[in-house]
Amino acid sequence: MTPTLLGSTTHRITVAPSNLLGVETVDAVVVGAGVIGLAVARRLARDGREVMVFECEDSIGTQTSSRNSEVIHAGIYYPAGSRKASACVEGRELLYRYCADHDVAHRRLGKLIVATDDAQLPDLERIAGRAAANGVTDLRPVDAGELHELEPQIRGVGALLSPSTGIIDAHGLMRALRHDAQEAGAMIVLHSAITAGSVGGDPPLVVEVDGADTLGCRMLVNCAGLGAWDVAGSLRGFPIDGVPPRRFAKGTYFSLAHGSVPFGRLIYPVPVDGGLGVHLTLDLAGRARFGPDVEWVDELDYRVDADRADAFAAEIRRYWPDLPDDALQPDYAGIRPKLSGPGEPAADFGLQGPADHGIPGLVNMFGIESPGLTSCLALARDVAALL
Repeated sequence: MTPTLLGSTTHRITVAPSNLLGVETVDAVVVGAGVIGLAVARRLARDGREVMVFECEDSIGTQTSSRNSEVIHAGIYYPAGSRKASACVEGRELLYRYCADHDVAHRRLGKLIVATDDAQLPDLERIAGRAAANGVTDLRPVDAGELHELEPQIRGVGALLSPSTGIIDAHGLMRALRHDAQEAGAMIVLHSAITAGSVGGDPPLVVEVDGADTLGCRMLVNCAGLGAWDVAGSLRGFPIDGVPPRRFAKGTYFSLAHGSVPFGRLIYPVPVDGGLGVHLTLDLAGRARFGPDVEWVDELDYRVDADRADAFAAEIRRYWPDLPDDALQPDYAGIRPKLSGPGEPAADFGLQGPADHGIPGLVNMFGIESPGLTSCLALARDVAALL
């Protein structure tokens, strides 16, 4: 095994090149170097823990963390009292402050949730009520006249305006979190997969890297995203009924083949089963993206089906009727790890700690999808509290 080591000069483990890990024991192992894993590693390292992060890919944040809409969510949609609601609302403010303090590119653009016919107006009322219950204090209704003033090209009978919604450079955020974690002494090991492990021994937690090297730890945080279920299931001694069902929701994005959109805010339709509908987001360069849709799949496949463009165009024209013909081109796709499937109530974040499974020092994170990016700093705080 020849991983890329990106550690700092403090809390570094000294190991021989021929046996990278041997029988060493560290305070904490974090599995996965996406935005959640990096935020957790940063928090634990800044708390004085000796931390190693293992990532199976050759770069940080190559899966869910980089295949999303790069939106800072306000905390509008989630059930009151859920971890998604609290982590999003608190995480939003933590994230805006972090971006300002660490020069991470972002912009508080705001968004409109648009009702395209009268039948959807009660949906807006329900969304507004849920947002208020979550502590979102700046969401306000917009009638058809004001909607036309704000965004003349949008067709709708009413909307909700969310000034707290923004956009962010997700890769810039992950680079900043990685830098902070390393400055605090964390080591990040790329191209190294956790293939097995055990619980309940001495040391209390053990992981195997690429089926060869082993490492003991007192804390193990499974932030492996789409692979979190596989990591948990590979731990000898972990109760199999502690691994919940896994669902994959593929979301495809299209962009404009030419020209630009005449909008200054993000535009969202009323939510649909499994997601927030085919919405219009802008990146920091002003480039428009449409998506994601929801396609329930059984395996990881990031190919974009160009034939979905017609269905996308039909959804977009519900709120932007002047979308030009043949304007859409395939862009990218992401897959969201979910704990609920089609037709089921949306599940909360699955943050599973010692109180849930009885194993000291172990935290599994299942179903960390949207608003995971927004919630990363709040979730890192919650993980630290469980340990």
